[in-house]
Amino acid sequence: MDIFINNIISLLKDKIPLSVEEIEGLIEIPPDIKMGDYAFPCFAIAKQLRKDPKKVASELSQELVPPAQLSSLGGSDIIIRISAHGPYLNFYVSKNMLFKTVLKGIFSEGDSYGGSDLGKGKTVVIDYSSPNIAKHLAVHHLRSAVIGNAIYNLYKTLGYKCVGINHLGDWGTQFGQLIVAFKRWGSEFEIPSVEDYKKQRTAGETGLDINKLNELYVRFHKEVKSDNSLEDEARDWFRKLEKGSEEAREIWQYFKDISLEEFDRVYKRLGVKFDSYAGESFYNDMLGDTVNRIKDAGLSEISEDALIVNLDKYDMPPCILRKKDEASLYATRDICAAEYRKREYGFDKMIYVVGSEQRLHFKQFFKVLELMGYKWVDDCVHVDFGLIKFKHGKMSTREGKVILLEDLLEESCKIAKEIMEGKNPDLENKAEVANDVGIGAIIFSELSTKRVKDVLFDWDEVLNFDGETGPYVQYTHARLCSVLRKYGEKVTTDIDHDLLREDDELILVKRLEAFPLFILRAAKYYEPSILSKHLLDLCSTFNRYYQHHRILTDDAELRKARIMLVDSIRQVIKNGLSILGLKSPERM
Repeated sequence: MDIFINNIISLLKDKIPLSVEEIEGLIEIPPDIKMGDYAFPCFAIAKQLRKDPKKVASELSQELVPPAQLSSLGGSDIIIRISAHGPYLNFYVSKNMLFKTVLKGIFSEGDSYGGSDLGKGKTVVIDYSSPNIAKHLAVHHLRSAVIGNAIYNLYKTLGYKCVGINHLGDWGTQFGQLIVAFKRWGSEFEIPSVEDYKKQRTAGETGLDINKLNELYVRFHKEVKSDNSLEDEARDWFRKLEKGSEEAREIWQYFKDISLEEFDRVYKRLGVKFDSYAGESFYNDMLGDTVNRIKDAGLSEISEDALIVNLDKYDMPPCILRKKDEASLYATRDICAAEYRKREYGFDKMIYVVGSEQRLHFKQFFKVLELMGYKWVDDCVHVDFGLIKFKHGKMSTREGKVILLEDLLEESCKIAKEIMEGKNPDLENKAEVANDVGIGAIIFSELSTKRVKDVLFDWDEVLNFDGETGPYVQYTHARLCSVLRKYGEKVTTDIDHDLLREDDELILVKRLEAFPLFILRAAKYYEPSILSKHLLDLCSTFNRYYQHHRILTDDAELRKARIMLVDSIRQVIKNGLSILGLKSPERM
């Protein structure tokens, strides 16, 4: 918590009926610098006191007195004035103290600026991406991966121990379908046998392209339309897989190995990492114990030959644990996984980054965990997000209608390279920078809007490098680096802060000072767009400042002060991009 907000809290905590955490969560930064440096809305306490919020703000402004000078901070006042503006209580801080504290803090903390030890000793488990194996990573897999990765980075920045889990969809009836397709039509698609694949792997050859598995999947769903017996055959093979059939297991492992090679390559390009790839299959041998615990708790019953937990009294459909054919379902495996993760990691919070289509599923299995007596279910959160929609209809893996994620990344990098060749043909490491910018454009486009909103996928929009985009933020970083190179001297904190008098300089420092607060809020609401928006505002303010004021001025002392400001902005943009999962090119 920074010194200014800390002082505001100290002033308010004994005067109003709110906790320290509640006060901190309400403190805002006014949109206009004339309205103060910080603002506290009085609606919440006015409601409790049954008073007009304007009157509450007015009374508090008269009652509060700024704290005495703190000699340890240079003997300057921290809060110098308090006034009421409608229902808001506005706080004005010492500009000299603001500039000195913020700029020196950024300089000394460097890459750590914005972080804290808030989560020290606490563990957060984050479940994200979680694609089905035996399929390509397509565009609709992008959102969970990059949102989850950003949330992981946010909590890690706040000092939490983070465990990122890719809960692979590597179990279920679909693998019975693939086994049937592989045995029936594998040779038609020139898919190597399991034995031939093992020989290829031993010889160091790449092996099977995952395209072939996608073709098999499409073929099965085409054939089943005219031959319903294929579904029964697929269910039979999945039963064999669950019971440990050696043949079924070998074919399934074949599919999984091929898939993980594909996934790892794409994740590496995106900069997305995981600490565990424990998918649905990992819990297969634990499912029996989980089901028995549910039975022993008197929660299960048989309905239409399926084992369920009846949730009628909670206005939800039943949670199906086992189907008529004894096959397990998503809910059973998710309940089992939650139990395991609590035992294994002792988490303080578990976050599931899964699309909004699965809201009912999470409500159901969270309710079952609650009925089983697990109080820690209150620490489980479903962080949902909107769908990616397409101009030309919905994607369907079954019909083979997908936009591959790797194709999107390739196209973005290609366009980035073309733009750079036009603007800066002599740029060194052009391919590397184009990759950083192209990938950054895709990631930022997903993280710059509220996650609950549906996204209309449009190539022209996604690959637009102008406006409020990742490349715009990256270019601002490169511009700042260019100014520092032209300066050519060592940045120093030994500056006269009183020389920074421009309104834009004040706004810039206030945005820098607020950076840790926006990280905290982005984590609290599981909303990376809060941080993205803050970076865009910072870049916009700097670029306006850059257009109207000389940084490398002839006045040596002013030049030193402005360079210190420039370096601080560069550092904060770099730190913010890193949290979001983007690189920060120094030249573009």
